[in-house]
Amino acid sequence: MSPRIESIQVGRPQQFDVEGESAKPWTSAIIKQTVPGPVFVSRTNLAGDEQADSKHHGGPDKAVLAYAASHYPTWNSEIEDVEFPAGGFGENLTVSGIDESCCCIGDTFRVGQCLLQVSQPRQPCWKLSKRWGIPNLSVLVQKTGRTGWYLRVLEEGEIAADMPFDLVERLHPELTLSWASSVMYAKPRRHNDDLRLASCPELSESWRTNLENRAHRGQSPSDAKRLFGT
Repeated sequence: MSPRIESIQVGRPQQFDVEGESAKPWTSAIIKQTVPGPVFVSRTNLAGDEQADSKHHGGPDKAVLAYAASHYPTWNSEIEDVEFPAGGFGENLTVSGIDESCCCIGDTFRVGQCLLQVSQPRQPCWKLSKRWGIPNLSVLVQKTGRTGWYLRVLEEGEIAADMPFDLVERLHPELTLSWASSVMYAKPRRHNDDLRLASCPELSESWRTNLENRAHRGQSPSDAKRLFGT
């Protein structure tokens, strides 16, 4: 099956109240609404889409969040009393014909007028668990590798549901998203793999910084200087 966009979702931040005197309300744009027609994609987000936490979400390296449509039947069979719809994991693009096992860092896709490039796997945060009332959901997403992935926008333009998600360039076929996630969450750390992933120019800045800092801590000062020119 050739990759295609099954649906497009956008959302704006909203506040969620929590019961209990010590519980604090929280704000998120994780609940998305389906876009029925074309939507413009800029360098930092989709029209009508915003982030409540701009420190950890959004920006040029994480302008668009994609999620594999094939994961939904699996989640819906594994978790009782919940029927996850497309967009249920907070993604902008629900995409068929592709997932983390075959999508790689630096992959570039043509979608309508846009050129999109994979920058990193998604790191699920606690708000996903809060949104569904499933305390361990974020952990399950990480452990299963069904994380989704972020894309940067190389060329802006309009996209719409049912458009092909065409791979036009694969720079690093060895750096699958599944492998990248296994490196980031490895225990014990895999030092050589940290360096290998950090050296990828197309990796997001936040992941590169994290991996390089880990490598610094695991090396002598002279080795760190040789590796990173610091």
